[in-house]
This record gives sequence, C-alpha cells and structure tokens, in this order.
Amino acid sequence: VLIAIGRDACTRNIGLQTIGVKINEKNGKIPVNDEEQTNVPYVYAIGDILDGKLELTPVAIQAGRLLAQRLYGGSSRKCDYINVPTTVFTPLEYGSCGFPEEKAIEEYGKQNLEVYHSLFWPLEWTVPGRDNNTCYAKIICNKQDNNRVIGLHVLGPNAGEVTQGFAAAIKCGLTKELLDETIGIHPTCAEVFTTLDITKSSGQDITQKGC
Repeated sequence: VLIAIGRDACTRNIGLQTIGVKINEKNGKIPVNDEEQTNVPYVYAIGDILDGKLELTPVAIQAGRLLAQRLYGGSSRKCDYINVPTTVFTPLEYGSCGFPEEKAIEEYGKQNLEVYHSLFWPLEWTVPGRDNNTCYAKIICNKQDNNRVIGLHVLGPNAGEVTQGFAAAIKCGLTKELLDETIGIHPTCAEVFTTLDITKSSGQDITQKGC
C-alpha cells in the first residue's frame, strides 16, 4: 500500500498574524511573489511552505541560495519553479521537467503546441520478453518559439538519470530541431528523445516493434 499524504504547513501558531503575513487559509501555505516576498515587504518565505510551489528539498535549497544572493550579494537571479526536474521512484520510474501537457495548454493554448510521443522497449527487457511498449516518452514544444521544448516526460527505467540530463538542456533553450540533430546512444532509453517523430495530434500508432 502506497500512501502519499504530503506535508503539513505549520504556520498558524508562529505569530504571522501579528505582523500581518497572509496565509492560504485552506492549506496554511504562504503566497509570495516571484522573489519569495510575502505581502509584508520585509518577510520572505522559501521551500515547502510556499503556496503553489513544488515540495522538493533541492528547490528549497536553490531558492534559499538565490534569495540570499539577491538580499546581500547584489544579484537579480530568481528561482525557476517551472523547469524543475523531478522523479517518482516507483518500480517503473516517472521523470518530468517543465510543464505538464495540461498546464502547457493553459499557458500557451493548444493551437500553439506540438506534442511528440512514443512508447518504447528497453533492451534489457527484450531477453526475458518483458512488457513490450510499457515505457513512454513525451515532449511538449512551443510552436511560437522555434519549437522550444517546454515539457519533457519519461516513464521507464532510470527515468531520474535521464531527466536530470535533459533538464540542463531545457534550461539552455532546447528545441525539437536540436534534439533531432543529437546523435543517440544506442541502445539506451534516453535515445528515444532523439528519434521522436510522431505527434499526438496525428493520432498515429506509437507502439514499437523492438528496442
């Protein structure tokens, strides 16, 4: 049995109401602007306590570092809460970076997006003949911005390792053309992202015959 209960924001009894810091009454979390500043200008919040942000330790560490650099080091860099690589470490891992498809549609409009996807079969699964076409890869591209990759999703072995590598490329402005120009390492799971050619809108079959 897998129970995902999340985390509780313990903000109601630490005196925030005394200085006027607003919290989301439903979940106790704190709304902030893009510089982690609350409604009270001299109060900042970072990490899991933020309303609508990712509950991930590396995100909190990065946000804290950047906040300190802005407050005391003259920096202007802000934390990127969109292009965050993350993985669900279930027996078949799921990794993602950037927008989910639903959020991308909300942000950019369905007509401005192209989604490429494919099922795939890891080489090590071919010997025991295990579960062909169980793994899945998808990228979401913004057609209005040179087909820039704004979302990457992978379900398969070592998805965390795959996602971490592609996350750096996405931060550098990865496009579909650059992926197509990248030579894949055969036979790896990550190679599938260099050969994606079927769009979701086409409705074509995405099953694979082999690794």
